[in-house]
Amino acid sequence: MLTLAALVEDPALELRVVVPGRDGALAGQVLWVHNTELPDPGPYVREHEVVLTNGLWLDRVDPADFVARVVGAGAAGIIFGLRVEQRDTPPALADACREAGLPLLEISVAVPFTAVTRAAAAIQATDRQNALMSLVRRGDELTSALSRGAGASGVLAVLRREHELPLAVVDRMGRELASAGAELDAGQTRAAAEALAGHPPPLEADLGAGTRAALFPVGAIGDADAALLCLRPAAELTRGERDALEQTARYLSLEVARHQAVQAIEMRFAVELLDMVLSGAQRAAEVPGRLRAFGVDPDGPLAVIALAFAGEEAATPPGMAEAVTDFLLADGLPAVVAAGSQDVVAVLPFRSGRQSPAVFAPRLAASVSHRLSGGRVVVGLADPVPGAAELRTPLSRSREACRVLRGRRGGPIAASFAELGSYRLLLESHDEQWRHTFADALLGPLREHDRLRDGELETTLRAFLDHDGHWAATAAALFVHVNTLRNRLAKVTELTGRDVGRTADRVDLFLALEAAQSG
Repeated sequence: MLTLAALVEDPALELRVVVPGRDGALAGQVLWVHNTELPDPGPYVREHEVVLTNGLWLDRVDPADFVARVVGAGAAGIIFGLRVEQRDTPPALADACREAGLPLLEISVAVPFTAVTRAAAAIQATDRQNALMSLVRRGDELTSALSRGAGASGVLAVLRREHELPLAVVDRMGRELASAGAELDAGQTRAAAEALAGHPPPLEADLGAGTRAALFPVGAIGDADAALLCLRPAAELTRGERDALEQTARYLSLEVARHQAVQAIEMRFAVELLDMVLSGAQRAAEVPGRLRAFGVDPDGPLAVIALAFAGEEAATPPGMAEAVTDFLLADGLPAVVAAGSQDVVAVLPFRSGRQSPAVFAPRLAASVSHRLSGGRVVVGLADPVPGAAELRTPLSRSREACRVLRGRRGGPIAASFAELGSYRLLLESHDEQWRHTFADALLGPLREHDRLRDGELETTLRAFLDHDGHWAATAAALFVHVNTLRNRLAKVTELTGRDVGRTADRVDLFLALEAAQSG
């Protein structure tokens, strides 16, 4: 790197340090050298350039003013060229540079400024050559790491051999794919994922707890798939470090693309497995092999769980299947995980105790919700089966239980088909259109009567059933006489053809009211 210190080290230049400047200024990067004899070089000097001057301006401007204008331009220092007429550096110039903290060097009468220019050009040419060689060498090492299957961790190891930087790779779902010399907590990985969501992502992200990280997008065609994070502020990185990080991020794009392709294949195979199970005997012979491919023993007891975000219209968000897979693998459970449009299904070995689905389901729901930034997650369960041949029933029942749970505003986060075996499950096993049609057929005449006569037949019927058919209690709740109640319920019987005095007819009316409320 071109610096004043590097120039001083060249004996051919015969440079002597008169004023070293402040805080290691001699080691600061120099962009170029600028020869000038103007009394005010400020408008023409670029930041981090070095001013070469013979001091021909000394009879026109005070040295302190000259130095002030050089400092104002952001120059890196002054090299004063001695002449036959000026064999010493002016003390006033040295004092002004010392006061300003600006480096001041002097060059002997025997050495022309062109020698300084040639030396600076040589240093920069060497820097460019070294940078190019480093780029090629690093590229070879990164390619080798990927070809060996070293993955993202291997890629970071290559970079760490050259630069001791704290590094991590985080994808847009907040998963840490690799790290080297850095430890991120869940909040920090989530902050990195949120930064990735920007268009375009920022150059630096605040990870919280006083940690800022330079961010280098990975696979950024449109949206970034991941980011290479260096846990240092971007301003603290050298040019060489930034170049190395940018190159590494490009190579990581290949690894992330490969990882995504593998995930896509696994997801397709998982969805095909569910199709095989639902096809029954037609493809039953293929199921055991597909389970073994995912590390699941088809001959042992198996469980099926289904997850979804609550709300009948809630779609399965991107990354939900991956979040379920990561949770189960962290718990030591191999599984086949498939994402549908409105739920995620997992087939896994059934184990008792802490690894029983009924036990870990609340933790799984909380983990998925936290990973995907909120929302209520519900889990449908089914009784385990002894082997792959009997998977069809638990698959259907777990998904049905999940569908019922997601349609409810409260209640348990996880439940099995058997636990939901009630009139609600009977109703919710049908779609919304069916429930609407069923309710309309029985309650339509009552609603039409109430609309035309400002009546309260539907309200009266609901109160009567809520009070278990007790006449006096219902009349008291409605603030009407018992005879008024009898007259209203007689009208209900007339319009619906259902007698509230008969159990079977009461069941029909009750289900119609519940269907109307759930639809």
